[in-house]
Amino acid sequence: MKTLQGLLSFLVLVPVLLLISCSGNKKSQELPNIVYILTDDMGYGDVSALNEQAAWKTVNMDRLASEGMVFTDAHSSSAVCTPTRYGILTGRYSWRTRLKTGVLWGRSKPLIEQGRLTVASLLKKHGYETACIGKWHLGLGWQFYPEKKDSINFSKPLTDTPNDHGFDYSYIIPASLDINPYVYIENDHSTTIPTKYTVNKGRYGWWRRGLTGDDFVHRLVLPHLTNRSIDFIRKHLQKHPDKPFFLYFAMPAPHTPIIPTKEFQGKSHTTPYGDYVLEVDAMVGKIMEEVHRDGIEKNTLFIVTSDNGASPACHFDDLAKFGHHPSYVFRGTKSDIWEGGHRIPFIARWPGVVKPGTACSQTICLTDLLATCAAITGDKLPEDAGEDSYNIMAYLQGEKLNEPIRPGTVNHSIAGFFALRKGPWKLEMCKGSGGWSFPQPSVTDTMNLPPVQLYNLDEDISETTNVWHQHSDLVKSMKEQLNKYILEGRSTPGVPQPYVKKDHWPGLGWMEERKNE
Repeated sequence: MKTLQGLLSFLVLVPVLLLISCSGNKKSQELPNIVYILTDDMGYGDVSALNEQAAWKTVNMDRLASEGMVFTDAHSSSAVCTPTRYGILTGRYSWRTRLKTGVLWGRSKPLIEQGRLTVASLLKKHGYETACIGKWHLGLGWQFYPEKKDSINFSKPLTDTPNDHGFDYSYIIPASLDINPYVYIENDHSTTIPTKYTVNKGRYGWWRRGLTGDDFVHRLVLPHLTNRSIDFIRKHLQKHPDKPFFLYFAMPAPHTPIIPTKEFQGKSHTTPYGDYVLEVDAMVGKIMEEVHRDGIEKNTLFIVTSDNGASPACHFDDLAKFGHHPSYVFRGTKSDIWEGGHRIPFIARWPGVVKPGTACSQTICLTDLLATCAAITGDKLPEDAGEDSYNIMAYLQGEKLNEPIRPGTVNHSIAGFFALRKGPWKLEMCKGSGGWSFPQPSVTDTMNLPPVQLYNLDEDISETTNVWHQHSDLVKSMKEQLNKYILEGRSTPGVPQPYVKKDHWPGLGWMEERKNE
């Protein structure tokens, strides 16, 4: 009798146990895979889905747009690459670190602080397998020969790599494709010990002279890294079919050297840059096809964006002959505080969450990835993480909100100058471009220009008419908001964080002036 009762009790418990077990598996399976593709120096106008007058068709990115959502007011936090990459992974503006201007180099020390929460370490905590493939450009822990402080010992393991910041696997190049050393680094080792030097002085295909690995062929780097990304997805699904993954694929293109492979040379019927953009698009298509082939498309958040605007190195004048404008209707280029420096393509597809063929005109920033991933996993960011990251899930889900998610968005130029975006208004704390476009910071002091620039982007998207003198109260309030964001160490609500000072920081001259007002 007791045996029968025990059996009956067990049979009653079986469905409950199964439910608990299935719920646990379901939770893991419901977390989406995340594929984040970051192109390098690709302008807003280079994607034909965003530019009705583009001289070519980016068929794969266009298809992604038709299957997902286009963000027409997306911004990188900086107009150049290293700061943007730091912001993507940490949810924090890069000028809060030691890097106040410019970018890092191939031999630079790591920029991401040890122990700082990143998108990768957050997702890893929630069961994701994480991979970083492509251009790193955030500094590395090289070991040097004692007698030659500037000479890398490539036989020794690196002491700081993406693996020290939340990535389970990494296969990277140290910096841009035109910055040496030219080697592949898998996890903590260079794949070869370089002994030869290469250089290219071509108009489009130039790269700086530097040590180059025997397995490193500049023209083949983009397809090689794409194949590595595909290999990661395949191996992950073979080993961990029930575990989500995060792939951060940072392409080295269409940044210089502009060197499309033979298959794409002449394909755009414009310039080598147009051909290279089409090769980038084809590589995006290869990743899309792999996700589709593996049957994981429906449970994958797939994002394609760029680290900043298009570079002058793509030769705007040559492209203009074909009616193509990489910056679209926006003023300026990579490096500038103007929109052309940091307004970027941003396309997101997530079947069942993101409605196909939609567009969002609300302002977002690439720093928003961390808070959004926290929301996806049901996590909450600690006070000392993601200080400039906002959760954009409501936009992805097409919700109608009474107020924008971001009360203000800060942008930064290569020379360290600030801009604050608030609704349609954009305040720029410099006299000119703040970058490479005329007038550059080196010449503005000799010109009779207003101290700041204010534009209403709803009325003047190309930033042609500076209306700062008509809105003195608005300029003052926006200055105060920007001042608060800088001094309190965050632009999101929360406990103030340390303000990282620097003795010489030209972009903050206006703050010194405010003290004397």
